[in-house]
Amino acid sequence: MVHDLIGIGIGPFGLGAAALADPLDDVDALFLDQAPGFRWHPGMMLEDATLQVPFLADLVTLADPTSPYSFLAFLKATGRLYPFYIRESFYPLRTEYEAYCRWVAEQLDCLRWRRRVIAVEHAAGPPGGPAATSAGSPADGEHFAVTAEVLDEDGEVIGHEIHRGRRLALGAGTRPSLPPALSGLAESSASPGTPADPTAGPVIHSAEYLEHRQQLLARGSITLVGSGQSAAEIYRDLLEDACARGTRLDWITRSPRFFPMEYTKLTLEMTSPEYTDHHRSLSEAQRDELGRSQRALHQGISGDLIDDIHEALYRLSQGGRELPTTLLSDVAVTSARRDPDTGEAVLGLRHGSLGTEREHRTGAVVAATGYRAAVPDFLAPLGDRIRLDRAGRLDVSREYTVDTAGRIHVLGTEIHTHGVTAPDLGFGPWRASVVLAAITGREPYPIERSIAFQTFGLPPQESTSTASR
Repeated sequence: MVHDLIGIGIGPFGLGAAALADPLDDVDALFLDQAPGFRWHPGMMLEDATLQVPFLADLVTLADPTSPYSFLAFLKATGRLYPFYIRESFYPLRTEYEAYCRWVAEQLDCLRWRRRVIAVEHAAGPPGGPAATSAGSPADGEHFAVTAEVLDEDGEVIGHEIHRGRRLALGAGTRPSLPPALSGLAESSASPGTPADPTAGPVIHSAEYLEHRQQLLARGSITLVGSGQSAAEIYRDLLEDACARGTRLDWITRSPRFFPMEYTKLTLEMTSPEYTDHHRSLSEAQRDELGRSQRALHQGISGDLIDDIHEALYRLSQGGRELPTTLLSDVAVTSARRDPDTGEAVLGLRHGSLGTEREHRTGAVVAATGYRAAVPDFLAPLGDRIRLDRAGRLDVSREYTVDTAGRIHVLGTEIHTHGVTAPDLGFGPWRASVVLAAITGREPYPIERSIAFQTFGLPPQESTSTASR
């Protein structure tokens, strides 16, 4: 059997594409993931954390407001629609959003969990079957053979499967990223010949925060490194317990300030097809420079959280109480080592503006230093069919494809080519609509191509009119 679409990775973007493909009679889709079920940033699933986008940015609504897989449909099915209405907030709890995604996943028959894809190969024709007939599929029956390991409940390999598809959608997401200095500290946390122990080391990525929270507090001092929403949420979550226990809590960011996410309406228009077209028209070097300057558009801290942190510090410091915490901006971690006698981390710090340096000792480090996309190893058998840019990243076309035939689509890791629309949850349904249109040769979900009031480049030159006599 050759499927019209095989999705690899079932995060929010892959799950959204699956939910939008599900009602279409002319799309036979299958989605694979190595996890045992849907999970979304479990290490940061703080009880009171909210999404930074409104509930309309769910898996499907901005492509199909009538979908049975919408967030509002989930609230109705679980008896929470009226409480959400009375709450009068557009922003769901993060735990609530994950529960919604699990609810959608449980209804879709096209998902296969515990399938770890290890290779994707090109096949010249269907294995003993008829040629492809879908409008957006190759007439000669060319397809991809996707080999996946089948895992048991303990993550052990118990078998292999081969699935065949005419198109692929890569939704494998990103991986936790550590700066070189902290990465070296993490590797040195283990004794020779033993696995690294992040609770003894002492450095963990924010993706692992919740499972290590109590061990962190027990270390006596914690240093948080990072500048975005995750760093702020962890600092706020630890602050009162750290102060009550006398655990030192320091927050270091190389950014010049603890900056809020930019959330004005004309800035939000950059999450649009028009801005994507503009971003795609720039050179690779220009796009990379813009990416560095636009971090406040998707990596900043919510203004409410910044205010809440200041309010907590103000309240805890009343009566002249000296708090065991310091917030340092414009400070970079330039080196890191582990003191073999105390087990502490020794960080080399450098102030960006002053150029001054000092050492900082801490019992544990939490690195809220983001995530990075990589070219999946399972694409290696396709060789030069996959386009790469000069930096070795996937070279994603305007239609979200990365192969020479235009049949391997990317879901969500194309920020270096498409700009700030790539990681935005609300743009996921738009991108999925483009992919499904390519598969079917029609637009099962109308694709809105013009949504912004502003123009991101210069408009066409007006013709010169004859002067009045």
